[in-house]
Amino acid sequence: MKSKNPVLDKLYNLSGKPEECVDAYKDWAKTYDQDTVGGMNYVGPKISAKRLAELVEPDAAILDAGCGTGLAGVELAELGFKTIDGMDISPDMLGEARKKGPYRELQVEDMTKPLSYETDAYDGVVCVGTFTHAHVGPKGFNELIRVTKPGGPIVATVHEDVWPDGYEDHFKALEVDGRAKVKSISEEDYHVHKCKLVTLEAL
Repeated sequence: MKSKNPVLDKLYNLSGKPEECVDAYKDWAKTYDQDTVGGMNYVGPKISAKRLAELVEPDAAILDAGCGTGLAGVELAELGFKTIDGMDISPDMLGEARKKGPYRELQVEDMTKPLSYETDAYDGVVCVGTFTHAHVGPKGFNELIRVTKPGGPIVATVHEDVWPDGYEDHFKALEVDGRAKVKSISEEDYHVHKCKLVTLEAL
């Protein structure tokens, strides 16, 4: 897949193996914020944090899934959230997130596998930039729902290019199974691409 921006080409053309993601982000961690926020007008973290803040109070315990360098965590902290945990597949990206300071805990997790968190551990989840090319597919939502308390929101971006890859069907199946309810899906600016901003309610 050819991106509109050469910075994204390496990530968008990975094979999907977790170790490739780790290697790619190791190379990118130091300049990620500059390249995305500065170079691509990356607004995914801001719109996602704002949406989550509309649904839960600032004293809620939040998981920032696929937190990267911590951009969404910073946005959440600026909105008054104080209990934010972050996880990501890349230790190098987590290192950058740790420097920013908004997180209670940070740990390495692979969202293509079961997460180590307890069921119903969080009041809400935000996930920005992870449901994209060669990263995590629709089934990644299953674990985010599991770790969210019943009634809690899961707010996530889904890259416009991968949206046709079974997301709507998967959400319908989750509703049929009584695991989650779709609260809203909207098209939003993201960076040089657009995204779907998805809000689910854990059941």
